[in-house]
Amino acid sequence: MRDCPESNNSTKPPSNNKNRMKRSLPENKIKRIIIVILVISIFCIAGSVSYIVVQQLTMAILGEESFLSPLIEKSEITPVLNELGTPLPIDLDETPGSEQPIGEATLTPWDGAGRVTVLLLGLDYRDWAASEEASRSDTMILLTLDPQAKTAGMLSIPRDLWVAIPGFKHGKINTAYYLGDAAKLPGGGPALAVKTVENLLGVPVNYYAQIDFAAFVRFIDEIGGVKINVPQEITIDLLGTGFKTKKKLKPGIQVLPGEWALAYARNRYTEGGDFDRATRQQQVILAIRDKILNLELLPTLISKAPTLYNELASGIRTNLTLDELVKLALVAQSVPEENIQKGLIDKDNVFFGFSPDGLSILIPIPDDIHILRDQIFTTSGSLSPQLPGNTQEQMKTEAARIIIYNGSSTVDLANRTADFLRNQGANVVQVGNADQAYASTTIVDHTGNPYALRYLVDLMDISSGKIVFKFDPNSPVDIELFLGNDWASKNVIP
Repeated sequence: MRDCPESNNSTKPPSNNKNRMKRSLPENKIKRIIIVILVISIFCIAGSVSYIVVQQLTMAILGEESFLSPLIEKSEITPVLNELGTPLPIDLDETPGSEQPIGEATLTPWDGAGRVTVLLLGLDYRDWAASEEASRSDTMILLTLDPQAKTAGMLSIPRDLWVAIPGFKHGKINTAYYLGDAAKLPGGGPALAVKTVENLLGVPVNYYAQIDFAAFVRFIDEIGGVKINVPQEITIDLLGTGFKTKKKLKPGIQVLPGEWALAYARNRYTEGGDFDRATRQQQVILAIRDKILNLELLPTLISKAPTLYNELASGIRTNLTLDELVKLALVAQSVPEENIQKGLIDKDNVFFGFSPDGLSILIPIPDDIHILRDQIFTTSGSLSPQLPGNTQEQMKTEAARIIIYNGSSTVDLANRTADFLRNQGANVVQVGNADQAYASTTIVDHTGNPYALRYLVDLMDISSGKIVFKFDPNSPVDIELFLGNDWASKNVIP
């Protein structure tokens, strides 16, 4: 829907006479108008239009090869730059057995009766403002609706989550959308983002919808703003073309117009940083929901269809049909607020670490994420079995191959640590001396070993700044552990 033509009709809202509206607009455009309205309305009613970001960090660099991939030249798209000024690469994963991403046609349509899932996507503001052909996703929220149980839920996925992107190397999850569009894959960015999320969470995704900032702001203005109870004074930046305008919001209940509501939801410069921002975004979501439901605004929105069509249609990209949207709207309106589950993959479900290039990333803890997923996506039971046992037993089951290097000033620390860890069930395959001194113990994960990682981090009290993820499926070891003087001083081992 991004490239749909603009209407030549007057943007003056028509009368409530349906026949007059049909005469002024072709039937296919009327359907597109309704889709635009329903897409936004459904997601607001279900409490799911949000621009949630857990970390405002630099973009991931996928692998260690050349930044200029042949696919960039093939696609003739100017690469997006990360905050270091380096273009994002499109490195195909040439690991044996790696699968290519699926296209849009493989998404399974909703049967109208069972649980339905929709991946909501918001684009990175910098890419969107620069009108990049391929953009990163700044928001990924998986929405679920269960018509039988009359429940709904949304799970927000942080953009810096370090995951396997189908057909490509590991990277931050927000690059999946960019890679799909830049490489001109079937279904583009949305399809690759959907497949990446499916692989991460283990749940099928039926639909996607991408909504940009302008559509979000325009829609809030159209419903007359949102009522927000601001808990404490906050300074927000109103984003515009080439400038920023700072505004201070005082504590208390107030109605925020679209631009202010967006700035309030995106602000991260408070004591709690990105986690405070997530709370504010959910606050805005529920305020939109309340406004639509309490004032029964949908008929009014439809009466303003031509104006909304011209201003919002280009800001929405979705594979939802009109019939599917109507069904979803009916389900969403029947779900009471107390039956809407909200969740966020946050600091309790990840390790804070670094990519091979030293950029901050979030390394997922699969079982913790699956438990969170099940709280939102099931009414009972679990979608998939969890690895049994405590952290030590899970580490033993995972059997990650560990090599230990002594980077401390304590002689023979590596051998004594190896004996200690083997007695705990760890699979230590080699010991040696580090090529430099380490004040702090550092861990490098090459193949993705969340259970061994969690066990070692907790046991040795390794800080997030000393966790590095260097994905190499051909590495002869899974984890490299560099012992520092901090470990030597703990007196944990004999």
